[in-house]
Amino acid sequence: MAGKEKSRGELLTEQQNPSTKDIDSKTVTEILELINREDQAVAEKVAAAIPDISKAVELTTAAIRNGHRVFYIGAGTSGRLGVLDASEMPPTFSTPPNWFNGIIAGGDDALRKSIEGAEDQPENANKDLQAWGLEKGDVVIGISTSGAAAYVQRAIDYGREQGCGTCYILCTPVPYYEADADVVIKVETGPEVITGSTRMKAGTATKLVLNMISTATMIQLGKVYGNLMVDLMAVNEKLLDRGTRIIQQLTGLAYDEAEKALLAADKSVKNAVIMVKKECSLQQAESLLAAENGFLRNILE
Repeated sequence: MAGKEKSRGELLTEQQNPSTKDIDSKTVTEILELINREDQAVAEKVAAAIPDISKAVELTTAAIRNGHRVFYIGAGTSGRLGVLDASEMPPTFSTPPNWFNGIIAGGDDALRKSIEGAEDQPENANKDLQAWGLEKGDVVIGISTSGAAAYVQRAIDYGREQGCGTCYILCTPVPYYEADADVVIKVETGPEVITGSTRMKAGTATKLVLNMISTATMIQLGKVYGNLMVDLMAVNEKLLDRGTRIIQQLTGLAYDEAEKALLAADKSVKNAVIMVKKECSLQQAESLLAAENGFLRNILE
């Protein structure tokens, strides 16, 4: 394990926030105003990390294009946020379920309850990644807002040993545990509203960064046309309606006709649009998409 640069008490995420020292004496409205004021700075801190977030997107995009996978791995709030982002990729972008994967220290039980000490068991990171069949070419994104999760640090090191791309997401300038990652994303959110409660500002920053990585990757892979979610599969009433409205917008069809087109395309928005615009069959639409690696813009324009 890499050397410790700081004691836990010196970590920025563990410092006491002078702006909220007397928060317990405030009214409910004043408490909420304090929380909101602190939250407003988070987006600016994320903006400062965009150059490194961009590097992470390059890693994830290249990995998926070459048939590999992305693994988010974290403990506690960080792990839960990774699992959340990964789980939203298939319904949002019709991705294969293994493109983005979320692993949390302590296993799925830790999603609903705290598994004490799970972050302090680095050997389990190896076991968990092995269970998921981690292989050369995959990308391991370790999430630890304070950098104090030995489990995450070991996951990154193990990924590098296996020939994977690696990324370390932090909310402190110097982590408790260093890791030799290809990309290090530091979003310095500062002391929390409630001292050490990194589910707050640090958690918000983490959610923003993960959204940016996964969404930008999907755009790079042709899952979006304009800003429309054209690769969704209409698997429920909400998505059926959204898909129908997207087809309306891109083809000029009336709602009922757009819905018929969607159903004729086996509920694939992309294929429905191609079938209407190119006056072709579903099989032909699928062939056109395959030839253009899924990029709808290349077919329509």
